[in-house]
Amino acid sequence: MKKSDLELLGLSEGATEEQIKEAYEKLRAKYLEDRFKDGEEGNEAARMLTKLDTAYSEIMSELAESNTDKGGTSFERVEELIRSGNIQEAQRVLDSFNERSARWHYLQSVVFYKKSWMNESKKQLEIAMQLEPDNDKYKEAYRKLNDRIKSTAQQAQGQPNNGGQQGVYQGETMQSTSDEQMGGNFCSTCIQCCALNMCINMLCNCCR
Repeated sequence: MKKSDLELLGLSEGATEEQIKEAYEKLRAKYLEDRFKDGEEGNEAARMLTKLDTAYSEIMSELAESNTDKGGTSFERVEELIRSGNIQEAQRVLDSFNERSARWHYLQSVVFYKKSWMNESKKQLEIAMQLEPDNDKYKEAYRKLNDRIKSTAQQAQGQPNNGGQQGVYQGETMQSTSDEQMGGNFCSTCIQCCALNMCINMLCNCCR
């Protein structure tokens, strides 16, 4: 980024995209108001508004190019954050992307899965498959996620699943092999606790 463009915004090198946007909006609002003033003050505000818009446009273009160049590295950072369990930071990095590719939607799906937001995870996988319909990894992830959703629903209703086996689908952490396509191991302990609570409730009802 040009130093002169940043200085026009009252910023220095190293400013974040959020700081740039905030400074631009604040100055633009000021110049928009001042340009209606009489005499040279109004003319100067109009000139500064033009310079401000030009500088901001150039800065944002450079940031977009930078994000594109660093896309692979950023994706790897998201994967590393997911591996370490820092889901909040992984989401923040994903939110910083300007362009959202199939890989972005896949990783967003994994983040949602880690949060146990199954429907949202499924939607993101569907978008990833639309963008890359020949990607077998996304297709397999989608199949396993649907199996997990179906299994959870059946277990909640007390129905047998896959011959009575529980926890058949182990899910994917980002450390899993390529055959394990979805993020996060499902908490079988939670299912067992739910089943135990149901049994206790039934016993209590019988004793009344």
